[in-house]
Amino acid sequence: MSNTAVLIAPPRIQVLRRRIRIVVAITITWNVIEAVVALIAGGAASSAALIGFGLDSIVEVLSAAAVAWQFAAPDPERREKTALRVIAVSFFALAIYVSVDAIASLSGWRDPEHSTVGIVIAALSLLVMPFLSWFERRTGRELGSASAIADSKQTLICTYLSVALLAGLLLNSILGWAWADSLAALVIAVFAIREGIESWRGDACCAAPVSVLTGEHEADGCAGDRCQD
Repeated sequence: MSNTAVLIAPPRIQVLRRRIRIVVAITITWNVIEAVVALIAGGAASSAALIGFGLDSIVEVLSAAAVAWQFAAPDPERREKTALRVIAVSFFALAIYVSVDAIASLSGWRDPEHSTVGIVIAALSLLVMPFLSWFERRTGRELGSASAIADSKQTLICTYLSVALLAGLLLNSILGWAWADSLAALVIAVFAIREGIESWRGDACCAAPVSVLTGEHEADGCAGDRCQD
């Protein structure tokens, strides 16, 4: 059964578009700061894990910038396919780097080192990223924007990487388990590839607009855990 589009009042559409522009602006700003701090700290500590986290932040900036570019147009829907492709490529780039970094660690080519700054930036990311992901996904679902939903998933992956980095740094510092973050990173890479494929195809769960009268989604196939806020 096909999705049924529900018209949203123009004032509400403008509000939703403005919210998306705001959240991607915050996301870009945070990730630029995060990238600079992680790359500097990673270089100082010779930590490939921290450097990888900084590069992931740059990938997140690219994804958010694609959505910002889309919603800067008077008619964002015309740019959605291109934005989705950019987000998909960023997912694939992230998966490739995380996989190579994890394999290098597991092969003994590098040993993650203790970094207090790394632990702090990873912990802060765990406080910021889940909220940004939730807010953008909720807004994107109501507006019916597949690109906003895809970008929110990119932000969520950044949250998972923060968990992996924090766990890896702590376990390495406390117990000497240098391999812990690498195993988590490989799982994240698989997830990133799956989401990248969906973004390339233009698939996004619950991408149909929400009725402003009922607050309910009018699209089929939106049940299940993947569609929960």
